[in-house]
Amino acid sequence: MKQIIDFFKQNNLSFNDISEILVNQGPGGFSALRSSLAIAKGISIAKNLKLFGYNTFLWSCVKFFNKCELIFSLIKYREKYFIKKFNKKLVSHTTVKEITKEEILKKYSDDFMVITKNTAKYFDGEILKLKNINIVNLDHNELEFLRFNNLLEKRLIRPIYLS
Repeated sequence: MKQIIDFFKQNNLSFNDISEILVNQGPGGFSALRSSLAIAKGISIAKNLKLFGYNTFLWSCVKFFNKCELIFSLIKYREKYFIKKFNKKLVSHTTVKEITKEEILKKYSDDFMVITKNTAKYFDGEILKLKNINIVNLDHNELEFLRFNNLLEKRLIRPIYLS
């Protein structure tokens, strides 16, 4: 909360200057996600602001909206790999699945995959050499695209915990 207040002070803003809140639902650790979501929900309720949720799996796929039939987003967290599948409209009907390096290399080596640039350094070199791996920068402006295309969570903002 202190970071939010400091940001508002540095940019001469108040809560009256905003009409909505976008909150990252993860993936991540329990304490950090619960704290962030609780603060976002609290502000949203107290100030009657719209609250939208997104996750890094979805965010990493934005650049490929309507360009690929299937997109697999990969994240490495605490020495484990996780994958989530999206269709070309960035809709997913799958849950996040833990996957091994060997499974990535064997089952997904021909599939279109994305990873974020800021996490690429944690990935195994063999995975990074796959021909269909795409390393993307996360751009906050793309969150507006997700909101405009009704791809953000509006009802029950749930965290994506990874262990």
